[in-house]
Amino acid sequence: MSGLTEAFIYIIQTLGQLYLLVALLRFILQLVRADFYNPLSQFTVKVTQPFLAPMRRLIPSVAGIDLAGLVFVLLLQLLLIIAVLSIAGLPVQQLLPNILAWTFIAVASLFLKVFFFALIISVILSWVAPGSSNPGAQLTLQICEPLLAPIRNLLPNLGGLDLSPIFAFIAINLLERLVLGNLAASTGLVGPIRALVSPFL
Repeated sequence: MSGLTEAFIYIIQTLGQLYLLVALLRFILQLVRADFYNPLSQFTVKVTQPFLAPMRRLIPSVAGIDLAGLVFVLLLQLLLIIAVLSIAGLPVQQLLPNILAWTFIAVASLFLKVFFFALIISVILSWVAPGSSNPGAQLTLQICEPLLAPIRNLLPNLGGLDLSPIFAFIAINLLERLVLGNLAASTGLVGPIRALVSPFL
């Protein structure tokens, strides 16, 4: 690839992945029942509503899960992968079955990354700013709590020492390495292709 093509791919990937992250955050915030009136929650709603509102008329929620939001994220990832591979000059039609699999793998990887970094932020906040009323801090804790609460229930009482984030980190890493890593390898998602599909893989 020429330098101009690489620069164009970088721009498309960066902007596309940022918007994809916002769309996925909206889905996650609804999934964990985060505060809808939090300014950051409102931001994700306003940015994604023009595209998501029409889809919600066709795709209803099931058991409290926003299926329209999930489908929207998957479509965004699929279109982004196709756009990047096309710009790179790769045979998109021949790779279409792989691309569909890569879409699910990339979204799953980004989903785990959101929880991974939210956990890191929540641990740091527990040290430097416990009980913070900052909207970002509150939202981070709301994202982590549904993941950490079941782990806390399984752990013995250690006198106020919360080890649940450690076990959550282990679980996320195992899912990424053993499940997503093996799936990616089995679908040919390795090397330069992997970097083109998603920088989060």
